[in-house]
Formats: sequence, C-alpha cells, structure tokens
Amino acid sequence: MPVTLRRIVIFILGCAPVSLLIWGIVNQSLGGDPAKTIVLETGLWTLRFLLITLTVSPLVRHLKWRWLMTHRRMLGLFALFYGLLHLLAYYQFILGGNLAFLGAEIVKRPYILVGAPALLILIALGITSTKGWMKRLGKRWQTLHRLVYVALILGWIHLFWQVRSSYYEAALYGFLGGLLLSFRMPQWWNFWQSRFRRRISSQTHHQ
Repeated sequence: MPVTLRRIVIFILGCAPVSLLIWGIVNQSLGGDPAKTIVLETGLWTLRFLLITLTVSPLVRHLKWRWLMTHRRMLGLFALFYGLLHLLAYYQFILGGNLAFLGAEIVKRPYILVGAPALLILIALGITSTKGWMKRLGKRWQTLHRLVYVALILGWIHLFWQVRSSYYEAALYGFLGGLLLSFRMPQWWNFWQSRFRRRISSQTHHQ
C-alpha cells in the first residue's frame, strides 16, 4: 500500500473516535451524562494512542515492519490531539469554563495532578516532533522524547486513580504499557551500561 494511502487510512481511523462522539452528541446517544462520557472517552483515547504509538518500535524491531516508522509521528500527534480534546472537554463541561473552580476540583479529583504533567509532556513532544526540531536539538531530541514513557506512566496513574468500580480496563492498559516498556529494557540497560563505561574510562584517562 502506498505511503499516502496508508496515511489517509490512519487519519480516517484516528478521527473515528471523535467523529463517533460528535455523532453521539447530535443523536443524544451518549448516555445519561454525555459530558462525563466525552471527558472519559477523550482521556481513554489519549492513552490508547500513546500505547499504539509505543507499539511501533517493537513491531519494527521484532517483525521488521519498517513501514510503520513513517506513521509513528502521526499516531503520536493523535495522542496529543485527544489529550487536548480531553483538556478542553474537562474545562468546558466540568469546570464550566471557569478556572476559578480548579482549586476545588484538584481537592475533589487529585488525579488531575498527574494528568496535567502527562499532557504537558505530550505538548512538548508534539511541538518538537518536526525534522527542524530534531536538527536543532541534536542528541537532546532523543533524550527529550524518552519522556513519552513518563507520560504513559502518568496517564495510566491518572486513569487508575479515578476508577471507582471495575479495575479491568485500567489493569489491561497497565499490562500493555508494562509489556511495551519491558521490550525496551535491554536497550535501556545497554545505554546506561555504555554511559557508565565511558564515564569510568574518562576518569581513568584523567588520572
């Protein structure tokens, strides 16, 4: 399948969840509390797209699906897109468009304190995801974009913290996230091991 066609397919699929929410609003089929449904669904899709984005590297490495790398940025931007929709929905429907209520909301819903930095990380990664920023930041670009793992963990805590009944979905996302992070453990081990050896070598040289 040509790259352009794949991009179109991914774009259509990425827009499907928000399209279904809009359809639900128009047809009044989002349940008894549509505002809560919109806030919840946009948050869940943020986490889902984060998981999908982090699935790309293991598939490329282990199954040699190199064509996926072309679309990783788009998938990551969809995670940011739904994260921003989640924030907008929260601001509009929960805060009523009034930031004066934020302090009381944090006391009532302390999981906001881990969701906010996760979204800030996604915003930073989205802004610096271009080739221009890659050249500008050099080696620091990769270091910065490793914060996506922090965003994933914070996003999962944000979800887990607000569960009141069934933990099944939160447990499933936690398992998938843990599995994706475990794939990267050998790579991280080699990275820190090589840094440690270089530091030891540098100290020995100076002595």
